[in-house]
Amino acid sequence: MGDFSFTPNDAIFENREALLEEWTPDSLVGRDKELTRYHAALQPVINNETPSNVFLYGKSGVGKTAATRYLLRTLERDATDVPELELTTIEVNCDGLNTSYQVAVKLVNELREPGRQISNKGYPQASVYEFLFDELDAYGGTVLIVLDEVDHIGDDSLLYKLSRARSNGDISEAKLGVIGISNDLDFRTQLFSKVQSSLCEKEVSFSAYDADELRLVLEQRERVAFQDTVLEDGVIAMCAAYGAKDSGDARKALDLLLEAGDVAREGGSDVVTETHVQEARERVQTDQVVEGIQNYSQHGKLVLYALTRLHERGDTPVRTREVVETYRSVAHSEGVSPVSERSVRDYLGELAQLGITGVTEHNRGKDGGKYNEHQLEQSVSAVRSGLSTLLESA
Repeated sequence: MGDFSFTPNDAIFENREALLEEWTPDSLVGRDKELTRYHAALQPVINNETPSNVFLYGKSGVGKTAATRYLLRTLERDATDVPELELTTIEVNCDGLNTSYQVAVKLVNELREPGRQISNKGYPQASVYEFLFDELDAYGGTVLIVLDEVDHIGDDSLLYKLSRARSNGDISEAKLGVIGISNDLDFRTQLFSKVQSSLCEKEVSFSAYDADELRLVLEQRERVAFQDTVLEDGVIAMCAAYGAKDSGDARKALDLLLEAGDVAREGGSDVVTETHVQEARERVQTDQVVEGIQNYSQHGKLVLYALTRLHERGDTPVRTREVVETYRSVAHSEGVSPVSERSVRDYLGELAQLGITGVTEHNRGKDGGKYNEHQLEQSVSAVRSGLSTLLESA
């Protein structure tokens, strides 16, 4: 049996935490255009004027939350030099909070001390809003409320009340600004028109990082995270190129660089090479596939499970109608009503877009018609890991 005692090993990392998502750098690189617009939108605050409501949108991992934390931290620092300015900032992540009511309760409790917190049920919605506006007026000064992943809120009620609180007379003492952040690029177009005009007074669109911008991000973190000269030439460029390919997501590029360092350390190497990046890429992709499947809808998982069973029987590539038949059988065995054939086709299209499955279109000419064949693109072990909660109940 091997020796599994623990010994500190700092040959690779100087400060590994600098590669984690929550680490906020002293300056933000690769986002100059976005920061310029965002900075201008926040300028009224430092002038002690009524803040603009700001709406940020862009895909996941393009720097929206990082830019917000960086600029608000800078704003809070500089506000101390303006004697008449009193600034309060509150940040709430709306993931897991599905209604205006739940978010309003969370905001009230963020503003109140522990002994005066309210529960998540038992109050009329109008009363919770009243509590919220009373707390905001009690704070007075300028209050900025950041609602991250704002698209998770299932109704417009709170966004309407907050973004129009000044004009509707709900608050009189506080100068309130709302910063909404969304990964859903279509979210703002789905808002009630009055909410859209007031919440989106200033808009900042965050584009995907390109490879050069990702290289700047990775180089900035590298200087803090790694020991000197442990990264071989080409490692940063390779991670940046993969990150640009993965929809310009900085988190994925940072995860890859972190994993490459871990792979090198596990192997007892004192340098990180492109080979370590390649191995890390395989590991990270598997983890992303598993996570993507775990977060997928129930019927989407059942469609994928049907295709997995066909694969394990050696029947793939397989035509759509056979996937539909197997899915219906799986759904019945799970005790759920199957969705329509069209919905199954939609799920197969989504799974292909996610890179979990592949689809090949066949055209047999006028008489034979067109049809699609589907197969798994990821390993059965990764797919089954993602489907583990479904399979446990199967």
